[in-house]
Amino acid sequence: MFRFATPYAFLLVLPLLLTMWFIYRRRVKRAMLYTAGIRLPGRLATWRTRIGVFLPLAFLAGTALTIVALARPQTVLSRTTHTSEAIAIEMVIDISGSMNALDFATRQDRHRTRLKVVKETFARFVEKRPGDLIGLVTFGGYATSRAPLTIDHNALQHVLEGVEVPKSVYEGNRVVNAEELATAIGDGLATACARLESTDVKSRIVVLLSDGASNTGIIKPAAAIQIARRLGIKVYTIGVGTTGETHALSNDAQGRPVVGRIGVQLDEAFLRRVAVETGGRYFNERDPAGLEAALEEINRLEKTEIDREIYSQYEELFPRYLVPGAGLLCLGLVLNMSVRRRLV
Repeated sequence: MFRFATPYAFLLVLPLLLTMWFIYRRRVKRAMLYTAGIRLPGRLATWRTRIGVFLPLAFLAGTALTIVALARPQTVLSRTTHTSEAIAIEMVIDISGSMNALDFATRQDRHRTRLKVVKETFARFVEKRPGDLIGLVTFGGYATSRAPLTIDHNALQHVLEGVEVPKSVYEGNRVVNAEELATAIGDGLATACARLESTDVKSRIVVLLSDGASNTGIIKPAAAIQIARRLGIKVYTIGVGTTGETHALSNDAQGRPVVGRIGVQLDEAFLRRVAVETGGRYFNERDPAGLEAALEEINRLEKTEIDREIYSQYEELFPRYLVPGAGLLCLGLVLNMSVRRRLV
């Protein structure tokens, strides 16, 4: 199988054709008028005039071969098709202010927040799903699509590492970005459903992790549930932590980390409702090992067979065009400087 790896390089043919037209149009206009042509010598062509005719052809041919080389012609030596069973999964993670609660902290890591535990658990989950399309959506006061559905899980893990709870921004003693630290569950769920809508994978699910109750957002949680039901998307909800007071990590007006006490409220009734109405399940994660049951449930989901073509070996052919093309360009330049005594 033959192909060009970078076919857009052939767009350079357009200025090459324009140059060709300009050269030969200009040459037609250059002539010398003789009244008696019979008196001219019998041999008009000299080796210099022959080289003069050859030079434009050398430059044009060399440039054309170089353009073909830039398009990277390749011969595919082998092609394999990999069939895998996959599902499309959107992970939706709460990054509201309460996700900085320290109720999962240990003696070894006193600043181990809820979000850090969720990220660690999510990373293990991704490692167990090598053939699945997985995307990432986060939500606090608003929802953000962090990563599209992808099988490049290394890139996904890199994006996950950078997910953090927004820092408090102060104006005097007042926090001016309190809305950003709120919880917009409806927006997060609706955003995930929108990302799953366009995929052709049959089995589509959302794994929603939250530790609070919806208190802001453009899309109401009930409306987001209806969107998921209409699209046939199962939603597995995971409640992180419990309700009550706990220590939490934050920052002061100078940006320094501080630990204080906050009240957290986990709306388990709503998370359970989301799961029931969409055909999923609800789980509660009260410790770092609490997500294992959810992972086992997801592993038993219906899967869709996907054929992926993998080009495993190919031969680069561009040297066959680059070498003679560069040779013609160099030869034309040398002859132009030595015979015609000019660069162009």
